[in-house]
Amino acid sequence: MASTPDDAGAPEAPDATAAPHSQTLSRGIRVLEALADADRPLTIVELAASLGVHRSIVYRILRTLEDHGLVVRNPAGAALLGPRMATLARAVSRDLQSAAVPELGAVANELGMTAFLAVLDRGEVVTLVSIEPSHAQAAVAQRPGSRHPITTGAPGIALQSALTEAQWGELPDGHPREEAMEARGRGFATSHDEVIPGLASVAVPLVIHGQPLAALAVVYVANGRDVAAIGARLGRAAATVAGELR
Repeated sequence: MASTPDDAGAPEAPDATAAPHSQTLSRGIRVLEALADADRPLTIVELAASLGVHRSIVYRILRTLEDHGLVVRNPAGAALLGPRMATLARAVSRDLQSAAVPELGAVANELGMTAFLAVLDRGEVVTLVSIEPSHAQAAVAQRPGSRHPITTGAPGIALQSALTEAQWGELPDGHPREEAMEARGRGFATSHDEVIPGLASVAVPLVIHGQPLAALAVVYVANGRDVAAIGARLGRAAATVAGELR
Protein backbone atom coordinates (compact mmCIF):
# COMPACT_ATOMS: atom_id res chain seq x y z
CA MET A 1 0.00 0.00 0.00
CA ALA A 2 1.32 3.46 -0.86
CA SER A 3 2.34 5.58 2.05
CA THR A 4 0.58 8.83 2.82
CA PRO A 5 2.46 12.10 3.22
CA ASP A 6 2.06 11.75 6.99
CA ASP A 7 3.52 8.25 6.88
CA ALA A 8 6.46 9.36 4.78
CA GLY A 9 7.32 12.26 7.03
CA ALA A 10 7.08 10.40 10.35
CA PRO A 11 10.46 9.62 11.95
CA GLU A 12 11.21 6.03 12.78
CA ALA A 13 10.85 5.03 16.41
CA PRO A 14 14.26 4.75 18.07
CA ASP A 15 15.51 1.28 18.78
CA ALA A 16 16.04 1.24 22.55
CA THR A 17 18.29 -1.80 22.33
CA ALA A 18 20.58 -0.04 19.86
CA ALA A 19 20.77 3.28 21.73
CA PRO A 20 24.25 4.00 23.10
CA HIS A 21 24.74 4.16 26.85
CA SER A 22 25.69 7.42 28.56
CA GLN A 23 29.21 6.98 29.88
CA THR A 24 28.95 10.10 32.04
CA LEU A 25 25.70 8.96 33.64
CA SER A 26 27.16 5.51 34.22
CA ARG A 27 30.19 7.01 35.95
CA GLY A 28 27.96 9.20 38.11
CA ILE A 29 25.98 6.17 39.23
CA ARG A 30 29.20 4.29 39.95
CA VAL A 31 30.34 7.18 42.16
CA LEU A 32 27.09 7.00 44.11
CA GLU A 33 27.43 3.22 44.46
CA ALA A 34 31.02 3.57 45.70
CA LEU A 35 29.96 6.14 48.31
CA ALA A 36 27.02 3.97 49.39
CA ASP A 37 29.25 0.93 49.86
CA ALA A 38 31.93 2.84 51.78
CA ASP A 39 31.78 3.23 55.55
CA ARG A 40 33.53 6.62 55.40
CA PRO A 41 33.86 9.63 53.09
CA LEU A 42 35.99 9.00 50.00
CA THR A 43 38.54 11.34 48.47
CA ILE A 44 38.66 12.27 44.80
CA VAL A 45 41.82 10.19 44.45
CA GLU A 46 40.08 7.13 45.92
CA LEU A 47 37.04 7.57 43.69
CA ALA A 48 39.23 8.05 40.61
CA ALA A 49 41.06 4.82 41.43
CA SER A 50 37.76 3.01 41.95
CA LEU A 51 36.40 4.13 38.57
CA GLY A 52 39.73 3.89 36.75
CA VAL A 53 39.51 7.47 35.46
CA HIS A 54 41.42 10.74 35.87
CA ARG A 55 40.78 12.87 38.95
CA SER A 56 39.46 15.73 36.82
CA ILE A 57 36.60 13.52 35.57
CA VAL A 58 35.62 12.58 39.11
CA TYR A 59 35.81 16.23 40.14
CA ARG A 60 33.33 17.23 37.42
CA ILE A 61 30.98 14.39 38.33
CA LEU A 62 31.06 15.36 42.00
CA ARG A 63 30.31 18.98 41.18
CA THR A 64 27.20 17.92 39.26
CA LEU A 65 26.07 15.54 42.00
CA GLU A 66 26.63 18.28 44.58
CA ASP A 67 24.46 20.67 42.56
CA HIS A 68 21.59 18.19 42.93
CA GLY A 69 22.18 17.50 46.63
CA LEU A 70 23.12 13.87 45.98
CA VAL A 71 26.65 14.31 47.30
CA VAL A 72 28.24 16.61 49.88
CA ARG A 73 31.87 17.09 50.82
CA ASN A 74 33.35 17.44 54.28
CA PRO A 75 35.86 20.16 55.26
CA ALA A 76 38.72 17.95 54.04
CA GLY A 77 37.13 17.67 50.59
CA ALA A 78 36.14 14.00 50.86
CA ALA A 79 32.74 13.07 49.42
CA LEU A 80 29.77 11.36 51.03
CA LEU A 81 26.14 10.86 50.10
CA GLY A 82 23.98 13.95 50.50
CA PRO A 83 20.53 14.45 52.05
CA ARG A 84 18.77 14.29 48.70
CA MET A 85 19.72 10.62 48.45
CA ALA A 86 17.63 9.86 51.54
CA THR A 87 14.62 11.52 49.93
CA LEU A 88 15.05 9.46 46.78
CA ALA A 89 15.55 6.26 48.76
CA ARG A 90 12.27 6.75 50.63
CA ALA A 91 10.44 6.67 47.31
CA VAL A 92 11.88 3.27 46.34
CA SER A 93 9.19 0.60 46.79
CA ARG A 94 7.32 3.06 49.02
CA ASP A 95 4.19 0.90 49.33
CA LEU A 96 6.20 -2.21 50.13
CA GLN A 97 8.23 -0.46 52.80
CA SER A 98 5.18 1.20 54.34
CA ALA A 99 3.42 -2.13 54.65
CA ALA A 100 6.51 -3.94 55.95
CA VAL A 101 7.68 -1.50 58.63
CA PRO A 102 4.95 -2.26 61.24
CA GLU A 103 5.53 -5.98 60.86
CA LEU A 104 9.30 -5.57 61.02
CA GLY A 105 8.91 -3.62 64.26
CA ALA A 106 6.67 -6.29 65.76
CA VAL A 107 9.06 -9.09 64.75
CA ALA A 108 12.11 -7.21 66.04
CA ASN A 109 10.57 -6.59 69.45
CA GLU A 110 9.04 -10.05 69.83
CA LEU A 111 12.21 -11.91 68.88
CA GLY A 112 14.76 -9.39 70.18
CA MET A 113 16.49 -9.39 66.79
CA THR A 114 17.12 -6.89 64.03
CA ALA A 115 14.47 -7.39 61.34
CA PHE A 116 14.82 -6.13 57.79
CA LEU A 117 13.26 -6.03 54.33
CA ALA A 118 15.47 -6.87 51.36
CA VAL A 119 14.80 -6.93 47.63
CA LEU A 120 16.44 -8.58 44.64
CA ASP A 121 18.43 -6.19 42.45
CA ARG A 122 20.35 -7.60 39.47
CA GLY A 123 21.62 -10.66 41.26
CA GLU A 124 22.20 -8.95 44.59
CA VAL A 125 20.22 -8.72 47.83
CA VAL A 126 19.73 -5.10 48.88
CA THR A 127 18.43 -4.05 52.30
CA LEU A 128 15.68 -1.43 51.97
CA VAL A 129 14.80 -0.89 55.61
CA SER A 130 15.77 -2.43 58.95
CA ILE A 131 14.45 -2.12 62.50
CA GLU A 132 16.31 -2.98 65.67
CA PRO A 133 14.49 -4.20 68.81
CA SER A 134 13.56 -1.24 71.01
CA HIS A 135 14.38 -2.85 74.37
CA ALA A 136 17.48 -4.87 73.58
CA GLN A 137 20.72 -3.87 75.29
CA ALA A 138 22.62 -4.61 72.09
CA ALA A 139 21.47 -5.42 68.58
CA VAL A 140 23.05 -6.30 65.27
CA ALA A 141 23.03 -3.38 62.83
CA GLN A 142 21.77 -4.02 59.30
CA ARG A 143 22.45 -0.88 57.28
CA PRO A 144 19.85 0.06 54.64
CA GLY A 145 21.53 0.06 51.26
CA SER A 146 23.89 -2.77 52.17
CA ARG A 147 24.05 -5.51 49.56
CA HIS A 148 25.48 -8.96 49.01
CA PRO A 149 25.19 -11.61 46.27
CA ILE A 150 22.00 -13.65 46.05
CA THR A 151 24.21 -16.72 46.35
CA THR A 152 24.94 -16.03 50.04
CA GLY A 153 22.93 -15.54 53.21
CA ALA A 154 19.42 -16.51 54.27
CA PRO A 155 17.71 -13.65 52.37
CA GLY A 156 19.52 -14.73 49.19
CA ILE A 157 18.47 -18.35 49.66
CA ALA A 158 14.88 -17.27 50.38
CA LEU A 159 14.83 -15.20 47.19
CA GLN A 160 16.25 -18.12 45.20
CA SER A 161 13.48 -20.34 46.55
CA ALA A 162 10.88 -18.03 44.97
CA LEU A 163 12.46 -17.93 41.50
CA THR A 164 11.23 -19.92 38.53
CA GLU A 165 13.50 -22.38 36.76
CA ALA A 166 14.02 -19.85 33.96
CA GLN A 167 15.03 -17.20 36.49
CA TRP A 168 17.38 -19.66 38.16
CA GLY A 169 19.22 -19.91 34.85
CA GLU A 170 19.96 -16.18 35.09
CA LEU A 171 21.72 -16.49 38.46
CA PRO A 172 25.44 -15.67 38.58
CA ASP A 173 26.45 -19.34 38.67
CA GLY A 174 23.50 -20.55 36.63
CA HIS A 175 21.72 -22.63 39.26
CA PRO A 176 20.24 -22.26 42.77
CA ARG A 177 21.80 -23.51 45.94
CA GLU A 178 20.52 -26.84 47.22
CA GLU A 179 19.29 -25.00 50.30
CA ALA A 180 16.88 -23.03 48.10
CA MET A 181 14.86 -26.16 47.34
CA GLU A 182 14.82 -27.02 51.05
CA ALA A 183 13.65 -23.49 51.83
CA ARG A 184 10.89 -23.76 49.23
CA GLY A 185 9.61 -26.89 50.96
CA ARG A 186 9.68 -25.62 54.54
CA GLY A 187 8.92 -21.96 53.83
CA PHE A 188 12.04 -20.32 55.26
CA ALA A 189 15.80 -20.19 54.76
CA THR A 190 18.66 -20.10 57.25
CA SER A 191 22.33 -19.20 57.13
CA HIS A 192 25.23 -19.00 59.55
CA ASP A 193 28.60 -17.28 59.20
CA GLU A 194 27.97 -16.41 55.54
CA VAL A 195 27.54 -12.67 55.09
CA ILE A 196 29.06 -11.66 58.46
CA PRO A 197 31.11 -14.12 60.58
CA GLY A 198 29.45 -15.02 63.87
CA LEU A 199 25.97 -14.00 62.78
CA ALA A 200 22.98 -16.12 61.84
CA SER A 201 19.97 -15.19 59.73
CA VAL A 202 16.51 -16.53 58.97
CA ALA A 203 14.45 -15.28 56.02
CA VAL A 204 11.21 -15.90 54.14
CA PRO A 205 10.35 -14.86 50.57
CA LEU A 206 7.82 -12.10 50.00
CA VAL A 207 6.18 -12.41 46.58
CA ILE A 208 3.59 -9.73 45.76
CA HIS A 209 2.27 -8.92 42.29
CA GLY A 210 3.48 -5.51 41.13
CA GLN A 211 6.25 -5.34 43.74
CA PRO A 212 9.90 -6.38 43.48
CA LEU A 213 10.76 -9.87 44.68
CA ALA A 214 11.58 -9.41 48.36
CA ALA A 215 12.39 -11.20 51.60
CA LEU A 216 11.70 -10.55 55.26
CA ALA A 217 14.58 -11.55 57.50
CA VAL A 218 16.18 -11.31 60.91
CA VAL A 219 19.86 -11.29 61.78
CA TYR A 220 21.29 -12.13 65.20
CA VAL A 221 24.30 -13.47 67.03
CA ALA A 222 24.22 -17.24 66.56
CA ASN A 223 22.96 -18.69 69.81
CA GLY A 224 20.98 -21.84 69.13
CA ARG A 225 17.58 -20.18 68.76
CA ASP A 226 14.66 -22.20 67.37
CA VAL A 227 14.92 -21.37 63.68
CA ALA A 228 11.60 -23.07 62.87
CA ALA A 229 9.79 -20.78 65.30
CA ILE A 230 11.59 -17.74 63.84
CA GLY A 231 10.70 -18.85 60.33
CA ALA A 232 7.06 -19.29 61.30
CA ARG A 233 6.92 -15.80 62.80
CA LEU A 234 8.46 -14.30 59.68
CA GLY A 235 5.99 -16.25 57.56
CA ARG A 236 3.07 -14.71 59.43
CA ALA A 237 4.61 -11.26 58.98
CA ALA A 238 5.05 -11.85 55.24
CA ALA A 239 1.42 -12.96 54.92
CA THR A 240 0.27 -9.78 56.69
CA VAL A 241 2.38 -7.57 54.44
CA ALA A 242 1.13 -9.34 51.32
CA GLY A 243 -2.46 -8.95 52.53
CA GLU A 244 -1.97 -5.21 52.97
CA LEU A 245 -0.85 -4.80 49.36
CA ARG A 246 -3.39 -7.01 47.61
